[in-house]
Amino acid sequence: NVWEKINGLFYSDTFSCSSASAINCVHLTEMLKDMCIFAAWVHGDPRKVIYPTDSYGQFCGQKDTLNENKTILFYFNILKCASPVVLINLQCPTTQLCVSKCPDRFATYIDVQASYRYKPDQWNYFRQFCKPGFNNPRKSVAQVLRDEDCPSMIIPSRPFLKRCFPDFSTKNGVLTVANQTTFKDGRGKTRNVTDLREAANGINNVLDARSVGMKIFEDYAISWYWILIGLFIAMIVSLLFLVLLRFTAGVLFWIFIFGVIGIIGYGIWHCYWEYDHLKGIPGSDLTVYDIGFQTDFRVYLQLRQTWLAFMIMLCVVEVIIILMLIFLRNRIRIAIALLKEGSRAIGYIMSTLFYPIVTFILIAICISYWAVTAVFLATSGEPVYKVMANQTLCKYANLTCDPETFNTTNVSKLCPGAQCTFAFYGGESLYHKYIFIFQLANAFVFLWLVNFAIALGQCTLAGAFASYYWASRKPADIPLWPLFSSFGRAIRYHTGSLAFGALILAIVQLIRVILEYLDHKLKGTQNSFTRFLLCCLKCCFWCLEKFLKFINRNAYIMIAIYGKNFCTSAKEAFFLLMRNVVRVAVLDKVTDFLLFLGKILVAGGVGKVIDFLQTASMFYFPTVIIGSYLVAHGFFSVYAMCVDTLFLCFCEDLERNDGSTAKPYFMSASLHRILGKKELSPKKAVG
Repeated sequence: NVWEKINGLFYSDTFSCSSASAINCVHLTEMLKDMCIFAAWVHGDPRKVIYPTDSYGQFCGQKDTLNENKTILFYFNILKCASPVVLINLQCPTTQLCVSKCPDRFATYIDVQASYRYKPDQWNYFRQFCKPGFNNPRKSVAQVLRDEDCPSMIIPSRPFLKRCFPDFSTKNGVLTVANQTTFKDGRGKTRNVTDLREAANGINNVLDARSVGMKIFEDYAISWYWILIGLFIAMIVSLLFLVLLRFTAGVLFWIFIFGVIGIIGYGIWHCYWEYDHLKGIPGSDLTVYDIGFQTDFRVYLQLRQTWLAFMIMLCVVEVIIILMLIFLRNRIRIAIALLKEGSRAIGYIMSTLFYPIVTFILIAICISYWAVTAVFLATSGEPVYKVMANQTLCKYANLTCDPETFNTTNVSKLCPGAQCTFAFYGGESLYHKYIFIFQLANAFVFLWLVNFAIALGQCTLAGAFASYYWASRKPADIPLWPLFSSFGRAIRYHTGSLAFGALILAIVQLIRVILEYLDHKLKGTQNSFTRFLLCCLKCCFWCLEKFLKFINRNAYIMIAIYGKNFCTSAKEAFFLLMRNVVRVAVLDKVTDFLLFLGKILVAGGVGKVIDFLQTASMFYFPTVIIGSYLVAHGFFSVYAMCVDTLFLCFCEDLERNDGSTAKPYFMSASLHRILGKKELSPKKAVG
């Protein structure tokens, strides 16, 4: 029924770029989400992730079960496990039992059986690692090991990830277990602990990561208040930077431009000096073609031709920059004026600076939904049991089996000692075959919801800043609570348009995820054409995603201004930008430079201040730097949206109005002066 409804929506006449798309987009999102949640939560079981599982498919440490007090998984023969990754995936080919604690001594079943009559304590200790209910030390060793009633040996272990791992350590550079380098394997052989080297290396890496994690936690526990102080300072500095941009935007930009011109000029002089200095030196008049290819780049620096080429290239760059400044000076002035106007707009609507918190909360909810549903889907398999045989020639080995009927089959007769043990979670039903499809649907809904949350934020901010631009008298005519009013309009009138734009972007992003998955799967292949094709597709869809993000952003601005549907707004925004393509390029680069400079100044300045006030550790200091950069990015993203909105409003203002009394401009006085008008005509409200 769900799929019929989805098909009906896609092929219905109302699913288009009209107002009806609001209902369809929202309904489609809800149905996809409900489908993933229903399938995952009905069949899923997160306990499979939380608790380890023994060979009988029972959870270790689960309440109200026989294993309630047995929280740790014990492996009969750790040597059969190739690496800790195999252990964590619950696919180690040896019997696994839930125990209350890990072994703390070396012992073998042969030794314990030989001494159980006069040392019963050793037997009582050893049998807690045997199968539940086994208490027959008189049974022959061969039969016990064949039936795997008990492990052939136990070694000192410690719990990690709720599993017993050998207690590895190094002594004078030698790998040991409980200060011993050898141990008995319970089958008549003395083995070296280096036989466990592969598992030991993996475990030690994990343990090293855990120790690093503990050090990070301790560092944060000691200096958490300094981190909060640093982030608070970053917030204040970012706010001041935005407010002061109305006074410093032009100064910062021109200082940078003239600095670049000066540096290039110095480079031209230095190249000429080197060119003139090499005059008359033997071999300096040779050409690059004469000496051919050389691995040592310093050889080319001994040629006059090299420095002449450098000087010509720098002269070309210098001329291009100067010509761009001459011919684009008015557009640069407009860009700087818009930056200043953006700072002034934020000063009047300060609440917009804190809207990124709302977007962050919405995205956090989306991530939580996706993660929970993905866990339920990943754990929605049923216990799969397989035949585990000691004989290598057993034809039934690794075949699926039923533990309830296994003893009635001929497998145990044909393969003595074979057992039907738990292997992993999975299934052969139609549902289990399509779990991967459900995971893709879950990822698609996640991308859709995240893009919708971002679109909602962009449309809300655009509506607030558009109300500032189109106000006849600033700030008197700015509506009361412009941010909340814009948010209400976006939710009430533009949900379908925002969902449709987010849908298009989510489809492209899902295709990119699938391409990355295919690239990962085919990484080991030697087919050059396949790798080349995948690389081209990844590049094309990356460019397409960037283009769609740019179009969507400006479409949301037009939606906030005029309230039209997504397709119409995207078309109008695109052609409006194309008619002002040079202004777009100049404004984009000027804005990017100033905001990047601001992020670096905030992050570096706050880090330096905190480093001066408090001795920073290797974990705490980077946290302050990264956190300050993210705080600045959050504030500056609002500023970037403000500038983009004001720019589109400015372009619309130029095309709709002519500065006359009947059609006055709504732009600021500084922008009006740049356009060559000395006075502003009386304005009227936008209808």
